Amino acid sequence: MILYLARRLLALAGVLLAIAAVTFLIFYVLPSDPAAAACGKTCSAERLADVRAYLGLDRPLWRQFGEFLTGIFTGRTLGTGQYAVQCDFPCLGYSYENSLPVWDLLMDRLPVSASLAVGAAALWLVLGLGAGVTAALRKDTATDKVLMVGAVAAASLPVYFTSVMLIYGVIRIAGLLPYPTYQAFTDNPLAWASNLLLPWTALALLYAAMYARQSRGSMIEAMAEPYIRTARAKGMPERTVVVKHGLRSGMTPILTIFGMDLGSLLAGAVITESIFGLPGIGRLFYGALVSSDQPVVLGVTLLAAFFIVVANLAVDLLYAVIDPRVRY
Repeated sequence: MILYLARRLLALAGVLLAIAAVTFLIFYVLPSDPAAAACGKTCSAERLADVRAYLGLDRPLWRQFGEFLTGIFTGRTLGTGQYAVQCDFPCLGYSYENSLPVWDLLMDRLPVSASLAVGAAALWLVLGLGAGVTAALRKDTATDKVLMVGAVAAASLPVYFTSVMLIYGVIRIAGLLPYPTYQAFTDNPLAWASNLLLPWTALALLYAAMYARQSRGSMIEAMAEPYIRTARAKGMPERTVVVKHGLRSGMTPILTIFGMDLGSLLAGAVITESIFGLPGIGRLFYGALVSSDQPVVLGVTLLAAFFIVVANLAVDLLYAVIDPRVRY
């Protein structure tokens, strides 16, 4: 187990390094000049040269990347002279638009995105697994067909359409909830939940539909295994057969995709945050793309990669807990 964990951590570091190199090349070299983006449209040639020197873009590429990596672990000083700015550990660069360290911007927005992701994930797991398992246990019945038709209908609705319909129906017509504004959980848990209920629902409907279809297929396969017939032949209660043997085995594929989905959502749900006006990482990412704020785009990309690889590592470790056949 320790050796397995060590290998995975090394692989995790390698993946993050590769992603950092690729995204650095994409956002700092290929499409546009970061110095021009930072300098503005009316920038003169002399001013552009000064900005390029200030950002360190006149240095060799390998040195720029090395300084970027070093800054993540030790921090670094951006610029020179009286305009030098200290970027503390972990330094992911400095935003052109906000004039703030990228790390500070990400940490300021992370509670919003984390609240949105965790709440939506809990909701879609309950809805998706409930519908999928129920449909699998009532295969080819009217309940099965109704649930799967509903899942296909929910999956076919784009999240922006669902979001707009929820705002129009629940807020404008029915007046049941206020327009979402983020409230910190520690300040008022009830206000936190009520303000995020609609964004959670918009995201959960899409994911729950996919999880319902996936969990139905997995449960049908698991319940057809020989050990299920053996458990029933021994007189084991049906609930124990379903939960202890069928559900634990059938949930392994669900756990795999859940880790990736949750990891990507932690780095921001761009459409949902933009429609509901939530100041999360997804909205920050969209604004950075529009304004060509490359350090922020690079920082969000690395943060998303970090969450995804860490979530996958956690999922792999949980396999041994859920499925007793898995050994490390």
